[in-house]
Amino acid sequence: MFSSLSPIFIGMDVSKDTLEIAIFGDVDSWQIGNSAKQLTLLANQFKVLQPKLIVLEASGGYESLALDILGQAGLPVALINPFQSRNFARSTGKLAKTDRIDAQMLAHFAHAIRPAVHQGTSEQEKHLAGLLRRRKQIIGMLIAEKNRLETVRLQLHERIVQHIEWLQAELEDIREEMERLLSNNQAWHQKRELLESVPGVGAVTSFTLLADLPELGFVNRKQIAALVGVAPMSHDSGKWHGKRFIKGGRPIVRSALYMATLSASRCNPVIRSFYQSLIARGKPPKVALTACMRKLLVMLNAMLRDQKSWKFA
Repeated sequence: MFSSLSPIFIGMDVSKDTLEIAIFGDVDSWQIGNSAKQLTLLANQFKVLQPKLIVLEASGGYESLALDILGQAGLPVALINPFQSRNFARSTGKLAKTDRIDAQMLAHFAHAIRPAVHQGTSEQEKHLAGLLRRRKQIIGMLIAEKNRLETVRLQLHERIVQHIEWLQAELEDIREEMERLLSNNQAWHQKRELLESVPGVGAVTSFTLLADLPELGFVNRKQIAALVGVAPMSHDSGKWHGKRFIKGGRPIVRSALYMATLSASRCNPVIRSFYQSLIARGKPPKVALTACMRKLLVMLNAMLRDQKSWKFA
């Protein structure tokens, strides 16, 4: 099953408990458990096989273990957005969806499209990203509990107040741990100072960019916009020109960037001026804000690339 003289392309369909694996050109596929032991054995097999590329799609975090173990083994792994793989499947006429079909389709995608190899993240980056996600979850719970206070029976009021106090303390603990992580990492500390020198960019935005966008400062403006999902996509046909739209990218980063841009549109002279000029030209506020998100991201990318703090003359 593993012998081939041609470059080998592998697709892996990931679920909570299993992974379905297929090699491009083979009619068969096989399944393993989504566990560290099984994936380590698979990585050793793949080292012998020396695949050109292994493709898996983002699956709500269930792909993380495979991505880590295969990446640490030095194997070329690419992580793609599910909408890319579904659109590719439709373009090849494969409308049915099973684990086996999906694995074979991902192997075909690897061979035909050759997506970029995933750049692994450090343990510190993973930890910071985890803290940020937990922070978001706690904020959601705080909002829900505070809303419940308005309608709950008086007998339960004190219980909810106690839970709110616990959540607020947990939120503060997470903030302190994130601060410690950044203060102990000199490279992060320097990047944070550069990022937060920009009016509108606060701690949460800089933490998010450091954890979930390590490419910032290392790629060009078009690439960084595409990675985040703020690059405008055309929708034209003949003489008809449709509205530009954004799609894909990294939702967590885009969400943080959106909040920073909202603030920057009021307090950052460059972004505020750009936003007002777009509105004056008749652009809808949402379109103008999206354009400002891209401009702010490109500015941050250039600042980290050139190691220059914010200056406005």
